[in-house]
Amino acid sequence: MNIEELIEMIVDVNLDNVFNPYTDVCPLHDDASSPTVRRDNLMAFMRAVENRGTESIWFGRDLGYRGGRRTGLALTDEGNLTALVRTYGCRSVRKATSTGAVAERTATEIWKMIEALPSAPFLWNAFPFHPHKPDEPMTNRCFNAAELKATRHILDGVLSWLKPCTVIGLGNDAVRVLDTLGVKAQYIRHPSYGGQADFMRGVCEIFGVSATAGRQPLLI
Repeated sequence: MNIEELIEMIVDVNLDNVFNPYTDVCPLHDDASSPTVRRDNLMAFMRAVENRGTESIWFGRDLGYRGGRRTGLALTDEGNLTALVRTYGCRSVRKATSTGAVAERTATEIWKMIEALPSAPFLWNAFPFHPHKPDEPMTNRCFNAAELKATRHILDGVLSWLKPCTVIGLGNDAVRVLDTLGVKAQYIRHPSYGGQADFMRGVCEIFGVSATAGRQPLLI
């Protein structure tokens, strides 16, 4: 499995009440070029990880409307695009939306820790799209079993491409979904809903690092 084949599989997905950031245009925050920019961002990120190498992959549950829906990058909001460029060296990554940049607390906490690691992980989601409530695109919901089944081949493709030594599930939802798909992941608490300290402690314990001083994201 190579990157081009993975991107092709991702682009082919079209599900009701699911925003595919690599093909769909958000009428509220995008212009016509936004899906192409997000597709290019993902391609640049994957190529950078492939060239640099990594030992781990971190899984969230799915894309959120403040983060990956806008950037096309898992666990990454617009406030942390500069951190991604700095960490992975993928300088072509850029803001895809046409409205003002939006920060997401979860992404900010995650990126504080990524920048403390000697080897940055690949970031992905068990369901790599943004599921939302019917007629409410700026909401988050959990994907259903049929949607997960329809995208299982993408998860298999990512693992086949990357072959990570360590698989991390951020939060119980991610670990549970991965387990149902036969993927065993180490649990780290998700940083949302007061879980920042436990999240940081989990990363430090598994990867043998100390938490660094916090920083503020730079909106671009």
